[in-house]
Amino acid sequence: MISASSSTLSALQAFGTKLQSNANNIANANTDGYKKTRATLATAAPQGVRAQVEQSSTPGPTVYREGESGVEPVELSNVDLGNELPEMNLNSTYYKANLKTIQAEDEMLGSLLQIKA
Repeated sequence: MISASSSTLSALQAFGTKLQSNANNIANANTDGYKKTRATLATAAPQGVRAQVEQSSTPGPTVYREGESGVEPVELSNVDLGNELPEMNLNSTYYKANLKTIQAEDEMLGSLLQIKA
């Protein structure tokens, strides 16, 4: 039998990875040529979840800038902060919900130990 804590811990790791991906994308939103990463959730045996991180190949917008050899095209980052910030907020909420599950399990186990003593 799989305990609630092991599946919750795998979810915490997965949402932690998703938060890291969001944070990295936000930090590099103004880096020319940066390609965002996206973490998707997948089932992990026996009863868990894991995050798979993939880099997006979608090109960013191109702008023309003055360079050493005249005006040159420069590809900007393909990160859309309008998507990243709400997604990060949502992933943070999921992370907190899994923390609450561990806290509730810990409290129930503490109560059980007090009754038994």
